[in-house]
Amino acid sequence: MNQYFATVARGLEELAASELEQLGASSVEPGFCGVDFVGDRALLYKVNLWARLPFRILFKVHSFRCQTAKDLYQGIQTIDWQDYITPNQTLAVKATGKNDQLNHSHFTALQVKNAIVDQQQLNFGERSDVELKSPDLRINVHINGDFCTVSLDSSGNSLHRRGYRPAVGAAPLKESLAAALIQLSGWQPEQMFYDPLCGSGTLPIEACLKALNIAPGLFRESFGFETWGDFDQSLLEKLITEAQGSQLDTLPASIWGSDGDEDVIEQAHVNATNSGVENYIWFSQMELSEIAAPADSGVLFCNPPYGERLGGDIDLGAFYKLLGDVMKQRFKGWTAFVLSGNKELSKYIGLKSSQRIAVYNGTLPCQLMKYELY
Repeated sequence: MNQYFATVARGLEELAASELEQLGASSVEPGFCGVDFVGDRALLYKVNLWARLPFRILFKVHSFRCQTAKDLYQGIQTIDWQDYITPNQTLAVKATGKNDQLNHSHFTALQVKNAIVDQQQLNFGERSDVELKSPDLRINVHINGDFCTVSLDSSGNSLHRRGYRPAVGAAPLKESLAAALIQLSGWQPEQMFYDPLCGSGTLPIEACLKALNIAPGLFRESFGFETWGDFDQSLLEKLITEAQGSQLDTLPASIWGSDGDEDVIEQAHVNATNSGVENYIWFSQMELSEIAAPADSGVLFCNPPYGERLGGDIDLGAFYKLLGDVMKQRFKGWTAFVLSGNKELSKYIGLKSSQRIAVYNGTLPCQLMKYELY
């Protein structure tokens, strides 16, 4: 069994831990911006394919005491790198964390790279080239106090980049955060889902993927582990076939999205098509002032803008008041969730929230506010 670490957005560690347990991980321990867990190679592939919340799944290779640059260099050289990379493959090193002497991530990454290629030169007379954009092996080094942890990045590009979304609006939610918000809300696929400020469609699409049991990793071109020496092609193909076979072909309840901007609705259509759910989500161009509840009950979900102005000249205070009025007057019997990164603006909604959940949108502290609409 191997030790892994899933990196996640701050505040979502417990939620991600639950997801990993459901996928079959053992010894699951949430930490800061990540979750430790244990599993075999099949689980590593499965988590990359199915997990909706993490950014990256790191495979822990080695951990050692490390205070100085010399400690770091020597510790990296104790690893037999020919088990993981050949000189004709490319590499990239990412360093995080720091201590008193190793407090510059670029310098730390350079030391690690030097230790690896020096070992290669000694053993083979040649060395790997550095390739920052799409390397064959991504190495992650984390300095925490007097310890260094060396991991291999099994994901490649961040898992939040599902691959279905070349078209995005001005301020898109990360797909992983959208999935987390839906999870936090407690929404079930038997409830209608409506986002009246859907932008390029991330929230409705993530809701639809969940409702249809579609693995988010199916849209990706590749995973980082596919260039590893021990890559098991048949195992990955088996897991992909199983994932495709477990997809549902009908929604228990409707999923809708609308937005006042015709261009972003076009983007939403493109993204829905790329994720194979274009026939399951109803998208339309509609101003917030025009919308009404399409059913007696359901869940309204939206991520209104947090800045001071909308479209350059519309006062956001008035926009939030309109949002509150629409929810109150036209969505009786529904539950609403509003993600807000601006406490002052959220007051303009004019409704008392029944719950507020603290989340981060990138580095911005936000609140997911729940409203019971009677």
